[in-house]
Amino acid sequence: MMSVGELSRRSGIAVSALHFYETQGLITSERTAGNQRRYKRDTLRRLAVIQVAQQVGVPLRAIGDALSTLPSSRTPTRSDWKKLSTRWHADLTERITQLTRLRDTLDGCIGCGCLSIDRCRLYNPHDADAAEGPGPRRLLAAEGAAS
Repeated sequence: MMSVGELSRRSGIAVSALHFYETQGLITSERTAGNQRRYKRDTLRRLAVIQVAQQVGVPLRAIGDALSTLPSSRTPTRSDWKKLSTRWHADLTERITQLTRLRDTLDGCIGCGCLSIDRCRLYNPHDADAAEGPGPRRLLAAEGAAS
């Protein structure tokens, strides 16, 4: 078992953030007789997953939903973690696709209707993409959804 200070030092996450994650149900602690928090060592893995997932833009709610599928009565196994990663695979692949599309087309016409780039007049004359719906149609069209 680790104290909140030990967990903070080992994970690189501020104590206040650890308390926040606990209030959000992302991690759990046990209390000593003196009411001090103690964390199981496998909390380090959960925190690492939280940190990396947040870095790539996974919302805390989705992180919490995924972590809730892990067993609380025992240390998660490799199989448990594999199930969690499989759950995120499609979402992360879609994020990569969206980011790549954004990176590769942001300097050209994205169908937003601003018509401020000279290529927009060729690809989206008179804002023709507006008939497809609101927002950056050339970016959203490939995924088949509008914001």
